[in-house]
Amino acid sequence: MNVAAFQALISRFTGEIADVPLGSSLEAHLNADHGPGSDLYEALFNACKTGIKDGWLCNREGGGIRYGRVLKATDATHGFSVDVVDMENIAGPHHVHPNGEIDLIMPLTKGASFDANPAGWCVYEPGTGHRPTVSDGRALVLYLLPQGAIDFTAAAA
Repeated sequence: MNVAAFQALISRFTGEIADVPLGSSLEAHLNADHGPGSDLYEALFNACKTGIKDGWLCNREGGGIRYGRVLKATDATHGFSVDVVDMENIAGPHHVHPNGEIDLIMPLTKGASFDANPAGWCVYEPGTGHRPTVSDGRALVLYLLPQGAIDFTAAAA
């Protein structure tokens, strides 16, 4: 696995969801069809672990969080940017998702959660915001941002 192979894997997935509105229906679909144990979930989880081991994912660190944008929003990714974070029992900086956000939660510690969600998918609608939080252990979170849009705020909540 390398960045080009990772992009090809992501591209097949983003092609499936490119024109789907971000919200609870998409979240339900992703968890039903691509949740833990599915081919896509396991392929992405393994690709992320390999990318971290090989140094091309999560190659930055700040505030106790390892992170990195691995793919910019381009036609190849159907307009989604792709970031991966490695977090352990920590809350990240508050931000707003102008176009929404799709998160793939991959616990490295059994029972770890992201924003109180277990392993699987979490979808935030456009205009929502949060302080991303991993609890009960360590997890990788892959997030897709339409047009790469994210606005970090000074909010404490």
